[in-house]
Amino acid sequence: MANKSFGEFILRSAQVSRTTKETQISVSLNLDGTGQAKISTGIGFFDHMLESFAKHSAIDLEVDAKGDLHIDMHHTVEDVGIVMGQALKKALGNLAGIVRFGHAYTPLDEALSRAVVDVSNRPFLVWNVEFARDKVGEMDTELFKEWFGAFAGNGGLCLHIENQYGENSHHIIESCFKALARALKMAIQIDANLQGAPASTKGVL
Repeated sequence: MANKSFGEFILRSAQVSRTTKETQISVSLNLDGTGQAKISTGIGFFDHMLESFAKHSAIDLEVDAKGDLHIDMHHTVEDVGIVMGQALKKALGNLAGIVRFGHAYTPLDEALSRAVVDVSNRPFLVWNVEFARDKVGEMDTELFKEWFGAFAGNGGLCLHIENQYGENSHHIIESCFKALARALKMAIQIDANLQGAPASTKGVL
């Protein structure tokens, strides 16, 4: 990330790769994009959710993931969350000048979900989401908490995700991803009133 004085253009983008014995993940993102997405994880529904996240956050996102799907999807999903969080944190730099807080309610048919985020470098996840089914497509619904937790933990986000109501598991999880996207879009915007300072009485985030 280029470090420039307030008022100049700041390139808020990052690329992070991570290789383990279980996965090989590469993520590129641009926080000031238009929501373009190029996603390949080998998990169709997960790809769809990440494409939706990119579109509604206006973050340009590329994810290339190869994992041990012959075992299950857990390692791939969690590790994508880890690397996406690391890339987000890298692109945001020292967090100076950003709004910091964001929130959104997002409906999808009968389902309504809420996301509240504090880009504070104090990671924490509150997850109040339940599913009536064990799977959406071929993906275990319990894996979504793993992704949100990995993304929040590595991105330095205090993140609260709550499904207010809903019946269809597809609708519930998609509304959660869209709510996160909209909340994060709000939180990472540059606040001109801060004049490049962090949104904190401590003077640092």
